Amino acid sequence: MTKSSDRSASDAGAIAPQYPAAFRADVVDELHGTAVPDPYRWLEDRTDSATQHWIDSQGALFAQQRATWDSVEHWHARLETFLGSGTISPPVWRGERYFYMRRNPGQEHAVLTLVEPTGAERVLLDPAALDPNGLTTLDGWQPDTSGRRLAYQISVGGTEESAVYVMDVDTGENVEGPIDRARYSPIAWLEDASAYYYVRRLPPEQVPRGEEQFHRRVWLHRVGDDPDNDVLIFGEGRKATEYFGVSVSRDGQWLTVSASEGTAPRNDLWIADLSLTGPEAPELRPVQVGVDAHTSVHIGRDGRAYIYTDLDAQRGKLSVADPSDLSPEARRELIAEREDSVLENYAILDGPELDQPIMLVSWTVHAVAVVTVHDLATGEQIDTLALPGVGTIGPMRGHPEGGHELWFVYTDYATVPRVLKFDALTNDLTVDSYPPGFVEVPKISSTIHTYQSKDGTDVRLMVLSPAEVDGRPPAKPLPTVLYGYGGFGVSMAPSYSPSILAWVEAGGIYTVACLRGGTEEGEWWHRDGMLGKKQNVFDDFIAAAEWLIDDGWTTPDQLVISGGSNGGLLVGAAMTQRPELFAGVHCSAPLLDMVRYEGSGLGATWNVEYGSAEDAEQFGWLHAYSPYHRVVEGTEYPSTLFTVFDSDTRVDPMHARKMCAALQHSTTASAPILIRTEADVGHGARSVSRSIDLSSDVLAFMAAVTGLDPATHEDDSEE
Repeated sequence: MTKSSDRSASDAGAIAPQYPAAFRADVVDELHGTAVPDPYRWLEDRTDSATQHWIDSQGALFAQQRATWDSVEHWHARLETFLGSGTISPPVWRGERYFYMRRNPGQEHAVLTLVEPTGAERVLLDPAALDPNGLTTLDGWQPDTSGRRLAYQISVGGTEESAVYVMDVDTGENVEGPIDRARYSPIAWLEDASAYYYVRRLPPEQVPRGEEQFHRRVWLHRVGDDPDNDVLIFGEGRKATEYFGVSVSRDGQWLTVSASEGTAPRNDLWIADLSLTGPEAPELRPVQVGVDAHTSVHIGRDGRAYIYTDLDAQRGKLSVADPSDLSPEARRELIAEREDSVLENYAILDGPELDQPIMLVSWTVHAVAVVTVHDLATGEQIDTLALPGVGTIGPMRGHPEGGHELWFVYTDYATVPRVLKFDALTNDLTVDSYPPGFVEVPKISSTIHTYQSKDGTDVRLMVLSPAEVDGRPPAKPLPTVLYGYGGFGVSMAPSYSPSILAWVEAGGIYTVACLRGGTEEGEWWHRDGMLGKKQNVFDDFIAAAEWLIDDGWTTPDQLVISGGSNGGLLVGAAMTQRPELFAGVHCSAPLLDMVRYEGSGLGATWNVEYGSAEDAEQFGWLHAYSPYHRVVEGTEYPSTLFTVFDSDTRVDPMHARKMCAALQHSTTASAPILIRTEADVGHGARSVSRSIDLSSDVLAFMAAVTGLDPATHEDDSEE
């Protein structure tokens, strides 16, 4: 039986904050026969003076409460230390030179660096040099097949509104750009680097008002030409919210185009032989259209097509075929689906110096990485790599021209990401490069536990605890963070986290739940937590909290939940469904008004994950769990910190504003309900210093509501 919280007793002497006034308007929508009140509709308008006054007043309240948190400076110092390693990426080879990303200690952003055959290094792109204010981010980059031209994308102020530029790598000078409206665009170079395929939205004047973020098309662009002269390749007549992918085989012969409706876990796919038509008018023939599966095609140096699909293989499988015929009947299975492993990635080593070409395949088992080695011709497994620990690897990269080496990043919760190299000639896996700075990482215990959700489903929970706890419930319950996401097929893979290390080092426990909605167990795991089954995700998360309490790891007065974006929806739902389980909630960049989420940000692309309020049945799903609509007056809600970002173009901060106002009005607890609003940053990348500032505030909030005192733990450690 889950212990009940005595938060009322612990808060008895506390004084509730004086919340800024927030007018409750008499706004009620009638949707499918249901009255849906929306008293804080006015907080949706960021430009309204009343909204701005409310935001300013909430900022003052946050600052007042923050001043009472005595651990902010501690967390700031520890995060600076744990981020002091910097970062490094695997090489992207083009001929005898390569490109890679590196962030030295003290740098705000990683820089793109070129290494010549002589070993000489040259910085090609430094976001801090482009913008000393630190507001410009490098969103993506792609060299051509020779490495002489580099397409890159940058955005400013967290908007993620990428503009494309092309650089002459030898001179470091731009030869074109900016080309706007290229957010999330792939770059697919032709073999001679004279042109590339990319994805660009239609201009605002050509689309209905409010749909400026949508209406993408695939174009062929000639380097140096006016983008208005781009050749339309694909997308006319498709749905406004579709995303497109485009790639060209290394030999320049094969073009592939994919289309998915929003973030749906399925896609349509076409292929064209450019040698027959030229790049301006490819004859795209379908690989799959209208099939409920995700499929991709890569043309190998051997001329074979390698086809990944989860069609009739929820954990993924890999087949081969002739590119001229990719029908299911023409495919030969190379790597079969496995019962306990999810196929994540693969790479081919086929240099002439090898006795036989091989394929490395990366899998995950309950989100933990495994890498196997296979005969390329038959798919037979011949080896398994010994990874450094229970962790995660990134994409595997080799020489595009062929060879016997490949590189990938390895990390886990207590290991700073480093680049590993596999040499097929010697069968050795070694560390190729470490980040440029040294960090002494505290010893922590990392264990995986299994608990049962409400419907009896087994769910995994990763528990990070002080080393002396060693995977067992502690002698006395400890302040604990429960983190989750549970959506869009995102897996909770183990990775280096300064915030986790700082929390555990201070004597707390940090846990990460592998909920339905992710793909830790395959695509079926995702689909068991989307659309009409979304409640499964919340049940999984609540069951994790109950397990932690019942097993003696923590208590309701020491448990805080944390999540961002879709994870913000998760903790919002958990808080409104089971408020008594939690002492605190950190809710970042959240979706919370699930009746109106489609009308702002990129919400219209997510109805394939959540459903649409325009449909009566789907409205029922959404309204049933929508956190904003589940706030009940007279309820004792846990202390809550919303963190939102003014330049967030994915999830509108209005969700958090409305929910914050509703909770402040409704709660009977003295525990504060706060919102931290930050300007000039968005949903994605930001400078290191601003990341540290945000995380320091969040950790200090969580420490305050759970009673974690880093100074006490330091004193205990010294005895």
